[in-house]
Amino acid sequence: MEAAFLCIIGGLVGLGLVAGLALILTKALEFPIYVSISNMVWTFIICILVGIIAGIIPAMQAAKMDPVVAIRS
Repeated sequence: MEAAFLCIIGGLVGLGLVAGLALILTKALEFPIYVSISNMVWTFIICILVGIIAGIIPAMQAAKMDPVVAIRS
């Protein structure tokens, strides 16, 4: 859950930066640049999936280890 939460926060920060940059470039270039809602949704879904995978794989590897060996390393 922690890895997914961190990825969600990172995705939201990234989306905010992209939206801000799109707004700045729209005003600077006088050309409409926008980020579609579908792209935002896909980005959010990918962030969640990456977070889940990044959390599950190390947890599965740690679950297979002997606790004494895990504490020593």
